[in-house]
Amino acid sequence: MKSWILYSIAAAFFWGTWGVVAKLISDQVSPFANHVLFSAGMLLTLPLILRKLRTQRPNRRGIGWGLVAGALAVAGNVAVYQAFTAGGLAAIVIPVTNLYPLVTIAIALLVFKEKLNWLNALGILLAIPAVVMLSGESLLFDNPTAFFTSLGLSPWLVYSLIALFFWGVFSAAQKETTNHISAEWSYVSFILSSVMIALVFAGLGLADLNLSTQTLGLGSLAGMLNGLGVLASFVAYGAEGKASKVTTIAGALQPVFTIGLAIVFLNESVSVTESLGIALAVAGALTLSYEKENVPADGVPVANP
Repeated sequence: MKSWILYSIAAAFFWGTWGVVAKLISDQVSPFANHVLFSAGMLLTLPLILRKLRTQRPNRRGIGWGLVAGALAVAGNVAVYQAFTAGGLAAIVIPVTNLYPLVTIAIALLVFKEKLNWLNALGILLAIPAVVMLSGESLLFDNPTAFFTSLGLSPWLVYSLIALFFWGVFSAAQKETTNHISAEWSYVSFILSSVMIALVFAGLGLADLNLSTQTLGLGSLAGMLNGLGVLASFVAYGAEGKASKVTTIAGALQPVFTIGLAIVFLNESVSVTESLGIALAVAGALTLSYEKENVPADGVPVANP
């Protein structure tokens, strides 16, 4: 199994675990305070990569793209918060925004000129509906009429689409960053961008950190897990993982890990829709990971680029 596949799965695992921890404090912390805690948690992961940083030299273009990636991720998070503030229902906002891999796929195919075989295309067709099924909001499947009736050019839907766009471009920016600098330096530039934005939130008084010690601890832990997921995704892109594949695999498997851990630690149950979503997500990841090998005259197989 190629390393980019393993790191894509690792990213999904860390983000899935983050989803469980984030649930524990979601009703106690604002998105702005959450971002400050996330940034603090990510700083705690830097010792893991310091050794490699000393042996590598970054360039301005790569650092610039890393900063852009961090800003895009935060912008997407803020847009989701604004969608809920503007009256958006979780049953619609979450499934809509979770479709962000479609934006990354479009950029990968049209801008990066990535190529997919027919099995990979099938994997995308399986993974995208799986992401919606595993969003935790089943209105689209329980009452599709109500779901589509609720759609309209309202402010909350605009914010949802903005979040979808920013998150999709964020994943593409991650890939572009690793085209210029190492995954480790990509991660450092991402954290730098995140910390600068956190300082702005704190300076403007948007982040209320008057929280319990337990909440602060869980928020920082969530930040560490989120950071490890970002780092793993950077490594996956740096290991020749295609943006269209890494983003879709990580996006589809993330809720699978979240649901699995929630069943074990939060005693949650799985609906029929979620069970089908898990099956589709796993099938989609398997077919997306397939790469046809060329066999040249010397008989040594070489994977397609």
